[in-house]
Amino acid sequence: MTTKNIMIVGVGGQGSLLASRVLGNLLLGEGFDVKVSEVHGMSQRGGSVVTYVRYGDKVYSPIVDEGQADFIISFEPLEAARWLSYLAPNGKIITNTQQVDPMPVITGAAQYPDDIVGKMRAAGADVDAFDALSVATQAGSGKAVNIALLGRASRYFEFSDGAWTNALESTVPPRFIEMNKKAFELGKNA
Repeated sequence: MTTKNIMIVGVGGQGSLLASRVLGNLLLGEGFDVKVSEVHGMSQRGGSVVTYVRYGDKVYSPIVDEGQADFIISFEPLEAARWLSYLAPNGKIITNTQQVDPMPVITGAAQYPDDIVGKMRAAGADVDAFDALSVATQAGSGKAVNIALLGRASRYFEFSDGAWTNALESTVPPRFIEMNKKAFELGKNA
């Protein structure tokens, strides 16, 4: 199997690192060689966070190069746009539509761009955008956006529901597992 490349992008505090661990556990459980690399700046308070997840028969490097991401799973539309150059020609973006204002917007030095999803589509990107925050809130917590996004992304992978459930159960703390399973299912079916 050729190596597949996934980028999980967002801002600090949204749960992208947990999402990458769930995905890594899923892929390991399916017998793939997996490499995960976290690259982030001011991740604790709203800074850009990106995680690379690569899997295949044999993976030699954890880094995804520009134009090589088969999937970009984005917690925020501006972050998806920021990493758009990394999307492979036949790649797919799965993004939450919830807007998180970066510091220049908060301070009034810049404006948040209009219709980011439309602009990415106009640039030729295949974008699946949905309100993951509403889905997560419906599941019981707005903090489950990460798992709602994975549920949505699961539509594009050929792994069984049981494999996803096993990955969730082996990664998410037990007291949050039922709520996260619900967020996953709601995201998948949103």
